[in-house]
Amino acid sequence: MAGGAGERGRSVTSRALAVLDAFDASAPRLTLTEIAERSGTPLTTAHRLLAELTGWGALARRADGRYEIGRKLWDLGLLAPVSLELRQVAAPYLLDVHTATRDTVHLAVRDGLSALYVERISGRESVPVVSQVGSRLPLHATGVGKVLLAAAPDDVVAEALAAPARATRHTVVEPARLRRELAEVRRRGFARTAEEMSLGTLSVAVPVPVERGGSTAVAAALGIVVPSHRRDLSRLVPVLEVAARGIGRALARAAHLG
Repeated sequence: MAGGAGERGRSVTSRALAVLDAFDASAPRLTLTEIAERSGTPLTTAHRLLAELTGWGALARRADGRYEIGRKLWDLGLLAPVSLELRQVAAPYLLDVHTATRDTVHLAVRDGLSALYVERISGRESVPVVSQVGSRLPLHATGVGKVLLAAAPDDVVAEALAAPARATRHTVVEPARLRRELAEVRRRGFARTAEEMSLGTLSVAVPVPVERGGSTAVAAALGIVVPSHRRDLSRLVPVLEVAARGIGRALARAAHLG
């Protein structure tokens, strides 16, 4: 946007939110020009907003001049119920899984067409992964994502499979094949991926079940990522299932007490 009536009609709040919305998992660090272009904000306005947001702590300016999300937003994000309650309840179970396996353990929830990672535990022996706490990755290309997509409403599945993006050469993007995979996830109760999000990694994930009103809902997905040379994913499923059931029971108790 180059200015004019459209720009004048935008509130200061909407402009600031547009600037923040310019950042995502594929672009965590941006220059002033990139932020202006991605947010549809004139360069001078973007410069002023960046100064204010940086001063407040919502953004941070790096030594190379690029901007990234600041600690203030991180601190506020941790107070969101989806992060705070779920992370507090699940933390001991994730630690148990990591202690038993020494692999990277993930906990994620569905946020639209993405898997939002609310917790991750890894160590020196864990394989490097692209996900971080707070990051969003495609549902169709991750183990936790496929678990969440398998439990999603039909309209969400249809939208996710309309034009799935290829993250690596191994990413499954054929809608018919993905539908068969999701049916298999529902049947066997877990999902597996092989180098679909990151080369050199395998993942397995299970749903976190919560009893609600006499029925069972999927509150989150719990997964492990291992190096691609490992061939013991099947033995990790029971470990994950025990932890996932524990998280689900703890969430149900917390909801009842609340």
